[in-house]
Amino acid sequence: QIKPESPTLSSAPPAKKKAAPAPEELLPVLSTGERYQIGDLCALLETYLGPAEVGDVYRAYLFGAQAHDGQKRRSGEPYIFHPLEVARILAGMHLDSRSIMAAILHDVIEDTPTAKEQVAADFGVDVADLVDGVSKIGQIEFKTKEEEQAENFRKMLLAMSQDIRVILIKLADRLHNMRTLASLK
Repeated sequence: QIKPESPTLSSAPPAKKKAAPAPEELLPVLSTGERYQIGDLCALLETYLGPAEVGDVYRAYLFGAQAHDGQKRRSGEPYIFHPLEVARILAGMHLDSRSIMAAILHDVIEDTPTAKEQVAADFGVDVADLVDGVSKIGQIEFKTKEEEQAENFRKMLLAMSQDIRVILIKLADRLHNMRTLASLK
């Protein structure tokens, strides 16, 4: 059972658990009011990543939580819960630590004053390029829906030719957005 807790900004990753639960135990469908937390994500990541990589993901979470501090989703919940859920989706597919970090940071360039160069300095060029790629997929405005769909398809093909992880992060982002549409009613 996942327990609700508020996002915190401590400097150390959550304590390592004695026995890691099976990944399917960590991916339950959450009922209304329950929140997936960074400790839950770290526990899942510990089933397939090393301690240093899990620490890097936790560091990205702290950065993302600070960058999005005070921001709320339309549902009223703190914004950091969205990138954490996007990271959870990708962790369920056992993506690498850099992809998980980029998932947590996927909106910091677009929605906060954070520059790509800052992400690169703190997390590496690979993570910064992934975050930038995800941001660029949705930035252009169009006159017609058909034009928008054609351009989005073109951008997805271009992104896939450069790094398929950009598409996986963007699809996880869209999936979580669709899962939370009910809160907008």
